[in-house]
Amino acid sequence: MTIQEWQIVLGAVMSAVLTLGPWMFMVHAKLAVLAARIVDLGEKVEKASDRNHELWTLSATTPRGSNPRRSIRPPRRTIGEPVMMIRDRIRELRRVRAGDLRPHPKNWRTHPPAQQDALRGVLAEIGYAAALLARELPDGSLQLIDGHLRAETTPDTDVPVLIVDLDDAETAKLLALHDPISAMAGRDDALLSELLMEVDTESEAIRAVLDGLLAAPLLPEDLLSDGVNDGNSNDAGEITIPESYQVVAECENESRQKELYERLTGEG
Repeated sequence: MTIQEWQIVLGAVMSAVLTLGPWMFMVHAKLAVLAARIVDLGEKVEKASDRNHELWTLSATTPRGSNPRRSIRPPRRTIGEPVMMIRDRIRELRRVRAGDLRPHPKNWRTHPPAQQDALRGVLAEIGYAAALLARELPDGSLQLIDGHLRAETTPDTDVPVLIVDLDDAETAKLLALHDPISAMAGRDDALLSELLMEVDTESEAIRAVLDGLLAAPLLPEDLLSDGVNDGNSNDAGEITIPESYQVVAECENESRQKELYERLTGEG
C-alpha cells in the first residue's frame, strides 16, 4: 500500500475510535458499577443468612423462663400459630458390629420368643431396612437406645447405626417414649386388609403376626346369638365379664424369664 492509502486507513481507524470510544467507556463503567452492586448484594445475603441461622439456633436452644431479652420469637405461619423449631440430633450414620454395641442398662422392653422368631423371619426375608439408634459415651463406646433385639439377634453383623448427641436425661426420655408413642397409632382395617393381600411369606412366625393383625376384636353384640343368653349376659343385654386372675413374676433377665416360662408351661 502507498503512503496515501495508509493515511486513509489510519484516518478511518482514528475516526472510529473517536466515535466509539466514549460509548465503550460508558458501557464499561456501567458494567463495573453493576458488578460492584452484585458483589455487595451477595455479601449482604450471606450475612443475612448467617444471622438468620444464629437466631434460629438461639431460639431452639433458649429454655423457657430465660432472659426475655435473649429469647427470640419464631416467625408465624398464620396469626397465633408459631412455627415449631426442631433440632436435628443425628450426628452421623455408622456401620458397627452389632456385638460391640452396649445395651442400655434401663432398657425396659422384653422380647418374648414369638417376637424373636418374627424378627428373625423379617431379617431373613428382607434384611436390615432401618437403622439402630445409639449415642456415643465418653469412652468412645456406643450405647443402644433402640434396636436391642436386632443387635442381640445378629451380633456378628455390621449394622447401620444412627448416632445421636443426647445427654443422660434426653436418652432416658427417648427410651421411655420411643415405643409407646408408636403404639398409640390407630388402624384403618380396610387399608390393612388390602395391604396384607400383597404380603407373602414363608416364615411361620411372620404368618402368625399377620394372622393376628387380621383377627378383629369381637364387639359386645357378637357375643350374643339372636337373643340367646349364654350365661355371661343378663336380661338387659349387658355382658358380665368373668373374673380373671394373673400372676406376675419378675425375672433377673430374659434368659431367666424364658426358663421360668418353659418350666411353668411344662407343669401345666
